[in-house]
Amino acid sequence: MIAPLEAPTAPLDGGGIDFSNHPCFDPEAHRKFGRIHLPVAPRCNIQCNFCNRKFDCINESRPGVTSSVLTPHQALAYLENVLARRPEITVVGIAGPGDPFANAEETMETLRLVRKRHPKMILCLASNGMRIGPHIDEIAALKVSHVTLTITSIDPEIGARIYAWVRDGKRPLRGVQGAQALQARQIEAISRLKERGVVVKVNSIIIPGVNDDHLTDVARKVRGLGADLMNCMALVPVKESAFEAVPPPDTLMTARVRLQCGQYLKQMSHCARCRADAVGFLGEEMSAEQHNTLQQFARMSPRPDENHARPYVAVATMEGALVNQHLGEATRITLYGRDEAIPGVFKFVEIRKTPTEGTPDRWNKLADLLGDCRAILVTAAGPTPQKILSARGLKIVEMEGLIDEGLEAVYADQPVPAPLRRRFTSCGAGVSCRGTGNGCG
Repeated sequence: MIAPLEAPTAPLDGGGIDFSNHPCFDPEAHRKFGRIHLPVAPRCNIQCNFCNRKFDCINESRPGVTSSVLTPHQALAYLENVLARRPEITVVGIAGPGDPFANAEETMETLRLVRKRHPKMILCLASNGMRIGPHIDEIAALKVSHVTLTITSIDPEIGARIYAWVRDGKRPLRGVQGAQALQARQIEAISRLKERGVVVKVNSIIIPGVNDDHLTDVARKVRGLGADLMNCMALVPVKESAFEAVPPPDTLMTARVRLQCGQYLKQMSHCARCRADAVGFLGEEMSAEQHNTLQQFARMSPRPDENHARPYVAVATMEGALVNQHLGEATRITLYGRDEAIPGVFKFVEIRKTPTEGTPDRWNKLADLLGDCRAILVTAAGPTPQKILSARGLKIVEMEGLIDEGLEAVYADQPVPAPLRRRFTSCGAGVSCRGTGNGCG
């Protein structure tokens, strides 16, 4: 029998933040206050054997499910729409549908945008903890008041049964090695978050025959690190997951685990296992109206403010009349803008020299150079510059033909006409193309 320890009874500290209006941290608050999860993080850096992430399913209410994925600017616009109709919402969270820090750039940009627009809003995150470390200082600076970490094991042998793989950067780790890496990051995350005054809740999945007798060790460990609250959740078998045939714990097992863990750490018992796009009160089902609203915002411009911040279009051209250069071959880029005095007419702005081939971090430097451009017209671009420039808000338009026709399509927010779409079909045809798939440079 585990010797009982005094469970914490005082209100959670949280650096002076009042959690009486946070539905996940106050059992009474969930009847009066709501939350919204912004689904901006589709990728995940671990594969749990109890998880199968499925998008666009309105009838499933569980973590990892969302109807759409939003960009940070889409998420902010969507939030404004929801808050206008749901004033009871006091919390904005990011909980997937993957892991926020497998999508760190999108996650942190969303938090920055929301904090700037809503200085008093409660912000929270839910993560597995694998890659949160590099962002903890900014998390605290943005006044993210609390973080939930999913920790199902502190024994690598048990963890090896729960996680199919763990990705550390580009390296997939499996078995005990992967579980050890994840455990080390989670322990470090709790300690560093608590040093910065962030409230930490630990979510643990009760998996019969795997970790149900081990979660008291988890509770003891995370309490020693300063965790504030624990949420022991019954396994929900998910179709096509590795644990789909594992029976869920019965009510007796769930009660036993919570009672035993409660001797070490205050327990949460009103969890609704929220979707990654949850809106409203805990336990409130996703409505068809809300589903349609989310999808509507997912279709809007990824950066709704870019028309003002990015007035120009860049063009890879040899003579100033046609789009006729591969991005990797272009030594200079020509900029065009609207002629505000004559509707439908475009004017030359200037020519900018591109970073030379072989320059370290060439494509990020090009993104900096074209920070006032909303798109770039090229005959083709390799996957590396496509990825980097797109992530920096620069739309890549592959086409061949008159520059004016490409500009008309971009400024009208329409695809280029079919006859202009590039006829380039394989890498290696250009004079300087080496077939590397990197945009030749």
